[in-house]
Amino acid sequence: MTTVDHWVNQAPAHWTRGRLKNLISAASNGTWGSDPKEDATNVRCIRAADFNRIQRRANVERAPFRSIDKQALRQHQLHPGDLILEKSGGGERQPVGMAVLFEGADRAVCSNFCAKVTPASGVDSRFLNYVFSAAYSQGLTEIAIKQTTGIQNLDMGAFLSASWAYPEMGEQHRIADFLDTETARIDRLASLQTEVIVRLDERESAIVDLAIDNLIERAGTAPFRRFITGMDQGSSPQCDAVPADDDEWGVLKVSCLRPGSFRPDQNKRLPEGSLPDSRNEVRAGDLLITRANTPQLVGSTAVVPAVRRGLLLSDKIFRVTIANSLDSHYVALIARGSRVRAMCSASSNGASQSMANIRFDEVKEWPIPVISKSEQKKVVSEIDRSRTQTAALRTRIVRQLDLLAERRQALITAAVTGQFDVSTASGRGVESP
Repeated sequence: MTTVDHWVNQAPAHWTRGRLKNLISAASNGTWGSDPKEDATNVRCIRAADFNRIQRRANVERAPFRSIDKQALRQHQLHPGDLILEKSGGGERQPVGMAVLFEGADRAVCSNFCAKVTPASGVDSRFLNYVFSAAYSQGLTEIAIKQTTGIQNLDMGAFLSASWAYPEMGEQHRIADFLDTETARIDRLASLQTEVIVRLDERESAIVDLAIDNLIERAGTAPFRRFITGMDQGSSPQCDAVPADDDEWGVLKVSCLRPGSFRPDQNKRLPEGSLPDSRNEVRAGDLLITRANTPQLVGSTAVVPAVRRGLLLSDKIFRVTIANSLDSHYVALIARGSRVRAMCSASSNGASQSMANIRFDEVKEWPIPVISKSEQKKVVSEIDRSRTQTAALRTRIVRQLDLLAERRQALITAAVTGQFDVSTASGRGVESP
């Protein structure tokens, strides 16, 4: 692929040289409005969280309703063919600046963290959407980012001033039609691969549930509280919005736990000068349970493997000590089962569905099949073997999905930068970088 600095000069001779801003007629900030009302002022408000980041489309049906008065709606209403550009937000692995195409028929606006971008006369909105996709993948938005207190802000003036080359309307149509067809083909392949991952996850859950059901039928259960000898929680001081380096102290986020797995990279760096409470440091063998997360993930349980020093419990994670008759990995296995997951989801409470909480008294009631410790270890070992096989398959499929995504993006960039003539190309000869 040609570089950001040089591709414009190598574009087809009949293409117009200019800047990204030549492809748009207007760009204006969005609005958040006010809480929904029982009247006709409610419209969808599209956020970056409502972006389909693969197909570069707005998921209008997922967007929340907000109350927007008539005057603001006249100024901010989205029309089919407008683009929505994320101008504030982003993250460590997801720079701000992605754009999606709005195709909805319902009344909608974009949030104040986004901007409405209207294509210029003579510019195909689908072509412009692909252009913005290529610009994002080439790093043009990253160049124009201004970072403040962990939030990325896009300097839209700098971004839209980037050099670009583009054909006339008829060729834009042909490029957009070609990319619609070829990316749809890739998306179908990706959808099939994603469906395989779903089936693998269902199979893994079924294996765990079957094993647990057999244990319960054979041995019965006892409440978890009979095996608990202690519990503590950490604290959640103000932290930097970046992960700690290996030689720095970090406070674990709730995302460090998923059912049966521990992710030490999910932490926030303790600011320089802050004194860590070493009592909250996690160590290999600790049994951890999240007390706060989404209803689907609250109560996630895992055993800490061999881990570096300097990682601290937050106040949203329980650390549980148990009697010697119970194996920690066995508890984590039982907590992955549908019975415990359903209990966590049903008993969780919170201000919103995005963050739910469970009480430790509810954790104490988890049903634990009563078998000997040697049997516990045997069950864990058998399930782990099956999980390892499934994980290997999942890894291969994820790699295939990554390759499809790379190929999709390479195809888009090659087409909108004139690296091949779409009228004679099938797209199958375009390789990802």
